[in-house]
Amino acid sequence: MGISRISGLAAAIFLATAIGPAHAAGKPSDAQIAHIAYTGGSIDIKNAKLALTKSKNADVRAFANDMVRDHTAVNDKALALVKKLHVTPEDNATSKSLVKQQDEERAKLSKLSGAAFDKAYIDNEVAFHKTVIGALVTTLIPSAQNAELKNLLQTGVKIFQGHEQHAEQLASSLK
Repeated sequence: MGISRISGLAAAIFLATAIGPAHAAGKPSDAQIAHIAYTGGSIDIKNAKLALTKSKNADVRAFANDMVRDHTAVNDKALALVKKLHVTPEDNATSKSLVKQQDEERAKLSKLSGAAFDKAYIDNEVAFHKTVIGALVTTLIPSAQNAELKNLLQTGVKIFQGHEQHAEQLASSLK
């Protein structure tokens, strides 16, 4: 198991434990859910932009471009929805933890180059998407009170499942 796989698994465990206590103490509010979802998308955009500056692999670059496009579109919809609903996204322990962990991961990725970078980036994408999908399905969607927010999150799951499958296929092709 490579360092990137271990850090990806650590991210998965970290997110699960970060969301778990919030859920146990009471369901996250729609404002917190909106911020967590937006934060997850923003993180993946930053990771993809790093890949676009570092990778020379056409498949990795195409994947990164897809991440920027898709996560920007979902985040734009989320911002429009919270504006329409007059909800202010609320920073919380989960969103702060996500940012901290992925900032650390991005710092590790930035030190890599070539095939090592490509493999580590894609392995992180697989783990990150698995984690985000799990959080959406088990905690965020069931906790969402607003039907439009819940619908947006469900749409996100479908998009992110496609990302996960694409990342897994790409990971199997990278050495």
